[in-house]
Amino acid sequence: MRSNRYYWVCYVIVVKSSKGGELYVDGFRVRVVEKLKLPSIDKRLKAIEEAGWNTFLLKSEDVFLDMLTDSGTNAMTDKQLAAMISAQDSYAGSRTFYEFVEAVKEVLGYEYVLPTHQGRGAEHLLAKVLVKPGSIIPMNYHFTTTKVHFELAGGKVLELYIDEALNTRSTHPFKGNMDVEKLKETIKKYGAENIAFVRMEATTNLIGGQPFSMENLREVSEICKKHGILLVLDGSMIDWNAYLIKRREKGYANKSVAEIVREMCSLADIFYASARKAMCVRGGFIATNNRKVFEKLREWLPVYEGFFTYGGMSIKEIAAMTIGLREMVDESLVGAEVEQIRYFAEKLLREGIPVVTPPGGLGVHLDAKEFLPHVPQNQYPAGALAAALYLVSGIRAMERGTMSMERENGKEVFSPLELVRLAFPRRTYLRTHIDYAVDRIVWLYEHRDLVKGLRWVYEPPVLRFFLGRLEDIDGWGKVVYEKYRSELGKY
Repeated sequence: MRSNRYYWVCYVIVVKSSKGGELYVDGFRVRVVEKLKLPSIDKRLKAIEEAGWNTFLLKSEDVFLDMLTDSGTNAMTDKQLAAMISAQDSYAGSRTFYEFVEAVKEVLGYEYVLPTHQGRGAEHLLAKVLVKPGSIIPMNYHFTTTKVHFELAGGKVLELYIDEALNTRSTHPFKGNMDVEKLKETIKKYGAENIAFVRMEATTNLIGGQPFSMENLREVSEICKKHGILLVLDGSMIDWNAYLIKRREKGYANKSVAEIVREMCSLADIFYASARKAMCVRGGFIATNNRKVFEKLREWLPVYEGFFTYGGMSIKEIAAMTIGLREMVDESLVGAEVEQIRYFAEKLLREGIPVVTPPGGLGVHLDAKEFLPHVPQNQYPAGALAAALYLVSGIRAMERGTMSMERENGKEVFSPLELVRLAFPRRTYLRTHIDYAVDRIVWLYEHRDLVKGLRWVYEPPVLRFFLGRLEDIDGWGKVVYEKYRSELGKY
């Protein structure tokens, strides 16, 4: 809420400026720091060659700004660290676990809770219990590990996104919306009994961290209830989706992030999340008010995760997750990275750099098809751009394009989007880091014709983007290196 003195916006204190307008003042201080080291261009070339031109295989010591992901790389708060010290270590029945259950009830509104070691542990359990051969799983968009888990169980993932979702230059505020007419058609075509559940991801990772609206979630929920279909909400980044609803959706400007999150959860039958994201700690969980589903899932939990009061995590992590869950909806802590992403994207747009708009959560997404229009999709333009960006800056970003797709019967499946994601771990990077990144991205864009594609040297049979190794076609890496060295020097 605003006051005459000041008000909070996303971890920032906003006050009137003596020169007119407003001042944005960081609402925190840094008490623990990690020294960063910028490796030379010579070391960067050697490092990316040794990594097979795959940024996943780079060593962290060779990275300057690690913007590969926000998963497990966020800064924990002092309260989270303190909670880890006082956690009650116990294999079964820990007080700390039941404190977490109470936090889930308070923040999300779910009675039954199952901890898992991380988000894909939750996906594995959902696949085991709810997906069978021939099952249909409609989504607003898939995520890599989610799709693999459900397809390995024999299911078929259908992406029912709206037309605007794949328009990288769109101004649509909620490109993560599910197309409700497509959902109705899918139910009619396959039959409600053959649909395992409908999954909504908040925010949609692979199309640029784009949110869905509350109105859309409500429509999807009503359709599911009408046909007796479970609605599953992936809330790994629900904080950003809620913040963007508050900023963009009519009727929500005066609602708190906590109220918006609670309303979102009230519309879903099952909630699951990787705590490595919004809650800033290793772990995950499934929550529901459906006792029948809960009991089915709990039967398999000890087989794949651990006893149901620790679920593959240490009790210390559960203690930190409890605090992280409450801080996830703290108005003074939520949204700082969304505003950083907006600042970053707007600076790039002013320089003519092709980025996904409107800026969403998770990170800034470069449109590799526009950035490198001369690189065909079978040479992985997003992968090449991620590698080239590391070479000229020391920034590790992630390919989110065709390399991240799975082959079908040995044939390449081209992604509708070729994106390079520069993720923003929570409470980690500063505006000077953004300014540096903009400078190096602009230089690379001006020399983009030097960058060519990649080809596989080693391609794993599943989730190939994690471990696959490639090579730069025609040795373009050394060409970029020489140009950079002649113009910008050693660093």
